Parts: sequence; C-alpha cells; structure tokens
Amino acid sequence: MPKIRREKLPRPLFRHLVDRAREREISTEQLELLFEWIETEPEVPTGKWFKRFSEVTVCGHAELIKTFLRPNQAALGEEVI
Repeated sequence: MPKIRREKLPRPLFRHLVDRAREREISTEQLELLFEWIETEPEVPTGKWFKRFSEVTVCGHAELIKTFLRPNQAALGEEVI
C-alpha cells in the first residue's frame, strides 16, 4: 500500500489544495492535525480514499491528497482510520 507523498507535488495540485483550504475555511488547527497524521507515514489504498477529521475530510487517490471537503460533504472511496 502506498504512503502519502510529501514532496514534489504537481504544482497544479498544490495550488488546488491551497485554494480549497482557503475556500472551505479550513483552520490552522485542522491543518496541523493533518500534518501530524501525515508525519506518521500512514498507508493509504491504491485507489480513492478519505480521512475524516473533526472539521475537514481529506480525500486522496493512492499517494496523493486530492482535495478537502467540509464535514457535510460526501466523500468517495475507502475510509482510512
């Protein structure tokens, strides 16, 4: 199973993530929780996946985080615990 890529993200994807974080008003606290989780080098599915935090759901595909959702938005894929 892949681990989340932390370096050399495609520039358009990085811009998309920054835009979504701003648009969906994701707090610094929630981003810190995300970074702490990533630092544990979690394994993620090879397909679509999502990880729920208290105020944001992080969605990805294999090694890449693809977007951020608000808690009331539906996520697709396998939930990562």
